[in-house]
This record gives sequence, C-alpha cells and structure tokens, in this order.
Amino acid sequence: IRLQLLAPGLHIISPDTFDQMFTMHGTTMIFLFVMPMLTGFSTYVIPLMIGARDMAFPRLNAMSFWLQLFGGVILYFSFLAGGAPNAGWFAYTPLSEKAYSSLAGVDYWILGLACVGIGTLAAAINFAVTIICLRVSGLTIRRLPLFAWMTLVNSFLMIGALPIINAALAMLLVDRFFNAHVFDPAWGGSALLWQHYFWAFGHPEVYIMILPAFGIISEVIPVFSRKPIYGYEFVAASTVAIAFLSFTVW
Repeated sequence: IRLQLLAPGLHIISPDTFDQMFTMHGTTMIFLFVMPMLTGFSTYVIPLMIGARDMAFPRLNAMSFWLQLFGGVILYFSFLAGGAPNAGWFAYTPLSEKAYSSLAGVDYWILGLACVGIGTLAAAINFAVTIICLRVSGLTIRRLPLFAWMTLVNSFLMIGALPIINAALAMLLVDRFFNAHVFDPAWGGSALLWQHYFWAFGHPEVYIMILPAFGIISEVIPVFSRKPIYGYEFVAASTVAIAFLSFTVW
C-alpha cells in the first residue's frame, strides 16, 4: 500500500488489488487486531485484578475466542475464493451492493465480521458479569482498579454497539442475496441508512478500542511512579461520560 502511494501514477499493483488490500488492512486492524488483542488481555488480567478464579462463563469465553478466530479465517479465505472484499472497510452502500461489488469478497466480509461481532459481544457479556458478580469480598465498585473499571464500561459499550453493526450486516447480506433493497433508493430503500447504522456502531467503536488502553496507562504509571493516581473518582466518572457521549455523536 505504501509503495503504491509513494508517488502519483505508480502501477505496482492494480487498482482492484489496491482496493482489496486497503479494505482488508482496515478491517484487520479494527476487528482482528485491536479488539481481540484488548479483549484477550482483559480476559487474562481481569480475574487476577478482582480476585476471581476464572471468567464467569468459561464456555462462553471459549466460544468467543473460536468465533473470532473463525470470523478471521472466513475473511481471509476470500483471497482464495475469487478475491477479497474491495468496498472499503466501511463498505458504504451502494458500492457494497451486488450491482457494484459482484464478487464474493463482500459476502465473506459480511459473514466474517458477523462471527467476529458475535464473539466480541459474548466476551463483553462475560466481562460485565465477571466484574459485577465475582469480585472478591470487600472490593466495591468504587475501589475497582481503573483497568477493571474501564473494562466494565467498555463491556457495556460493546453490548450497545455491536448489535447495531451485526443487524446492518444482516440487512446488507439479505440485500445482496435476496434483493431486499434495504439500502437501494430506487426501490424505496436508503443508501444513507447504512452510514447511520455503521457510524452508530463506529463512533462507540473508537472508544471500545481506546478505553482499555486508557485503563492500562492508568495502572502502569501509578505503579512505576509509586504514587496513587490523582482524581480516581473523576477518571472513573469521565469514563462513563465518554461511553454515554460516544452513542450521541454519529
């Protein structure tokens, strides 16, 4: 991608291949790296922080992992099945509709992200139940480590945001396979509706990716500076405010 963008008019790869590469790059970074990395880290650290023996639902935890892995495999299998998705990682309609993206790449993108989304949603439910119900005696919500606090808020963000994108993916799949015309203005649908669904998910998604990182910083710096973090209550409250506001800005 960077070599192709090095100078105007280069022909290192074809335009369609470039479209596939930047679509897969964005999708991979958002859905297959940042989110799984942080949820995996939280799965290991949260029980240790709150004094729990394990996550609340170990089988749901395993299902979450395998669904995310399976979704990634489906997504990358598209390279072997006639071409990867090429409509951008945001897949705006009508470009992602069958008339403009006739190859199966977008279908694999939809199915792969649906699996990843369900797996991540399962992880979010697991985090919320674990932190709320399995804290060691005496560890109140107001005394939670900030990483655990931000993971708790983050879990509710995921529970609110991921069903939106999963519903939109289902609509797009029905559009492509059964001509439902949900996003087709010529048949009474709305191409702009996809953007509303996508960014109603996408803006909370920004904070889904950043809140656990804020939590890590809020733990690491006080530990190595050997000083308690300043303004614990304000930091915790601002996390809740961020979560609320993230659903209002699309």
